[in-house]
Amino acid sequence: MMDISHLITGLRSSAVKKRRAAATLLGKSGNLSAIAPLIEALSDIHPGVRSDSILALGRLRDSSAVPGLIASLKDPNPSVRAAAIAAIGMIKDREAVDPLIRCLTDRELIIRIGAAEVLGKLGDRRATGPLKDLEHDLFSEVREAAEVALMKIQAKT
Repeated sequence: MMDISHLITGLRSSAVKKRRAAATLLGKSGNLSAIAPLIEALSDIHPGVRSDSILALGRLRDSSAVPGLIASLKDPNPSVRAAAIAAIGMIKDREAVDPLIRCLTDRELIIRIGAAEVLGKLGDRRATGPLKDLEHDLFSEVREAAEVALMKIQAKT
């Protein structure tokens, strides 16, 4: 397996570009020992580093990252929240269903759409009622995402 110690060190660099690059490469490394340092990077001051670390955790597809990803669903930055939704979708862990349901009421359009899409992918019936509630969303993109998600959930049962 690839030595990732230099990448872990890069996650702690003072340069944002180096931290972001290290996070991305750790995700591509396939090395599960990168999970703990990437979870630590979820508290980085820079939203780009947080987003890249989240996506790297998604690429590693290990359920041990899910609690950190769930916590990131509450990040003040919408791009970070969107990355967390995408990463949860890559890992496909049903532990995230309830937190994703809470994202369906986010004020950001992209968060509502992403949460609906991932809930459809997870296929958990708990999401049925909250997804149906989106049929009156102001934005057609959200309504469509909810509709598709509901069809996927019904197809799995």
